[in-house]
Amino acid sequence: MKIVLMGPPGAGKGTQGARLSKIYGIPQISTGDILRETVTDQDVLGKQIGDIIGKGQLVPDELIVSIIEERISQEDCRGGFVLDGFPRTVDQAEALERVLPESVDVTVYLNVPIKEVIERLSGRLTCRDCGAVFAKEDISLCPVCSGPLFQREDDQRSTVEHRLKVYMAHTAPIANFYRSRNKLAEIDGTGVPEKVFEQIEREISQVVEG
Repeated sequence: MKIVLMGPPGAGKGTQGARLSKIYGIPQISTGDILRETVTDQDVLGKQIGDIIGKGQLVPDELIVSIIEERISQEDCRGGFVLDGFPRTVDQAEALERVLPESVDVTVYLNVPIKEVIERLSGRLTCRDCGAVFAKEDISLCPVCSGPLFQREDDQRSTVEHRLKVYMAHTAPIANFYRSRNKLAEIDGTGVPEKVFEQIEREISQVVEG
């Protein structure tokens, strides 16, 4: 099963991607995680990508496509994968179609109102050690590993608002790309994660059985 998981930043793609990965026994590939690992390396490429992400901009197509192509060619992706955060432009979607021997099976689109996305992202903290994410509360240490919590630069309100403008301009049109191919499952992403996932399972079945 080859699944593309899309939606605005903060729509819950990471949470639902993990569930899909477990249900179908396929890896969840988060471009955000891959890019942040590259930034951590602090080489020339890492610093370049860090500057781009920090400003809420998109990584150039040629670079991100090559990263994804290399990742999905690995052995654990032979049975499929969940792509979380890619493609982010129609050009990237077309490049993915060229890279894959067969098209993706379904694209899950998590639809969440912009106002709610802003509140979600600007109100969350990330663990510096294990990467777990939590709603901003009166805590300073990670409940999972006791690591220090911080607010990522790309989760600050001004950056979030810019990220959403970039998303609406470049990423939202991908829904039409997959809709025209009868590969789109549109989901209301505003409910609790369990209910959202129930919708996802139903819609995936309908699209795949089509």
